[in-house]
Amino acid sequence: MRIEEHPILGEYKKGKKVKFSFDGKELEGFEGEPIAAALMASGVTTHRHTRKKGTPRGIFCAIGRCTDCVMVVDGEINVRTCITPLKEGMKVQTQYGLSADKEAEK
Repeated sequence: MRIEEHPILGEYKKGKKVKFSFDGKELEGFEGEPIAAALMASGVTTHRHTRKKGTPRGIFCAIGRCTDCVMVVDGEINVRTCITPLKEGMKVQTQYGLSADKEAEK
């Protein structure tokens, strides 16, 4: 399943296939597509876990207004992956509270 048209970003021309990492695993997507679209196409639906209860979250609005899709991207927390274009070599990590460290928020 791949998102072909974004409600805000519109249609995008499929870029070249690129490799990126997700939680240490190598995945592929198309350059310029939203990170969340590349993750969804690879079967990834959980992007973060809430700070208080550890509840999993994923794509909700897909237009950059909520925070359900935020992840750690290249070391930066709270990146809205639904509107951030994928680039070759990106390091994408599940976000736990305010970090990529699952144990730090406990």
